[in-house]
Amino acid sequence: MKNHIKISILFLFVLMGCEDFLDIAPTAAVSSGNYFVDDQQLETGVIAMYDAIQGVNSTSTSDNHSIQYEFYITEMRSDNTRTKSSEGEAAQFESYTIQSTNGIVLDYYRSMYNVIYRANLVLENIDVASDANRDQFEGEAKFVRAYAYFNLVRLFGDVPLLDRVIGPEDEALSFTRTSTADVYSLITSDLQDAVAKLGKVSINRASKAAAQAMLAKVYLTQGTNYVEAQQLLEAIIGTEYSLEDDFRDVFYSESNDEVIFAIGYLPDLTSDSQNFSSEWLNAVGRTSGVNYVTTEAREALDNLGGARTQYSYRQDQRQPTEYQVVKYLPDGDESLGIPATSTDPTLAGNDWIVIRYADVLLMHVEAIMAGANETSSGSAISSFQQVRSRAGITTPVATITKEDLLNERRVELAFENHRWFDLVRLGVARDVLSAFSAANNYSFSDTDLLLPIPQAEINLSKGLLTQNPGY
Repeated sequence: MKNHIKISILFLFVLMGCEDFLDIAPTAAVSSGNYFVDDQQLETGVIAMYDAIQGVNSTSTSDNHSIQYEFYITEMRSDNTRTKSSEGEAAQFESYTIQSTNGIVLDYYRSMYNVIYRANLVLENIDVASDANRDQFEGEAKFVRAYAYFNLVRLFGDVPLLDRVIGPEDEALSFTRTSTADVYSLITSDLQDAVAKLGKVSINRASKAAAQAMLAKVYLTQGTNYVEAQQLLEAIIGTEYSLEDDFRDVFYSESNDEVIFAIGYLPDLTSDSQNFSSEWLNAVGRTSGVNYVTTEAREALDNLGGARTQYSYRQDQRQPTEYQVVKYLPDGDESLGIPATSTDPTLAGNDWIVIRYADVLLMHVEAIMAGANETSSGSAISSFQQVRSRAGITTPVATITKEDLLNERRVELAFENHRWFDLVRLGVARDVLSAFSAANNYSFSDTDLLLPIPQAEINLSKGLLTQNPGY
């Protein structure tokens, strides 16, 4: 990943030996207790957290692919994308027929707990840090832990809450589901600490602004603390971040001023590249077309996207009846002025953007709206119009409705794994996805608002870990 600090082979052996969060205690001769002795060693642990989010670029089902699989359980469960062939485990997401044995769901669940384990490992050893670096390392670890739990609680509901590295005597904690309220309590506390402790390192590591933006989204998701969310967002607005003039540059001019937090990748290196963007192409990645753009998403972009549309989706060059995501194209597109990022699309170097300034501006509108169906606030209109103006849409608005906000978020953040969460957070998932399902002969029901707890984890727990209703 970008700004990579090489981790020693010995430390990788110890740390990666706990790839599954259920592997309670490493048995190697060198343990975390005697490895971490100063800032240099602790920073390897910090970098390892981001490596866990980055995921492994491989075809092995035993590896944690982390966010490289995230589009399956977010975009492809929404009305934005689908598979080309409606076959295999991937098709379960588009048709709302997800099984508890789905390997992609298991991979993501275990990946996020591996991220949490690594964050807890840093926090357990934070006392070795110098006064100069302690706050930064602690803030990063708490941001990363909050990030992983925020994804888990929104996708699975009640989940095991592990706020420290556990030993064999605490194994039951790995399988004991904790209420969403308690999970959110830890997320909020971690992000508040991160806001207080963090400065700015690089876009590929946690910063104060990233923590502020994520905490604001946590408040919006809970439907509480709208004033605090607005204040957090206004602390970012007007600072060093700004919208790129050209929408294309957001994705193809990396480390730009719009990106607040991104997971970095390097091209042509198996250890630091990604292959999810090649999976979205036809017969280039391991699959033959996933994350294909739905008719509904194309219509939204055609009608509301403005200058964003051509950089959001394109006609499949191999199969003209289908349409592909343009953001993150690994092999480029000369007709759109998009360069290739690697010599091999399956070893792509495109960063994955988690938080960017346009999202902050649209969350600002949402915070001012404060759960109402519309707002005519001048501050909200200013933020809303900045995003639209960049897309060449200059028609002034006097009022912003919740539907306007949802539509704008859809076309601005299309295929960036926001749509599912937006529908749920703004209280329209049931209605929107029921209509989408009916129009496409899918089988959406209330059960599908949460993913199943992976059956493999339930089996490991010997029944202690319970399943979500309907699975």
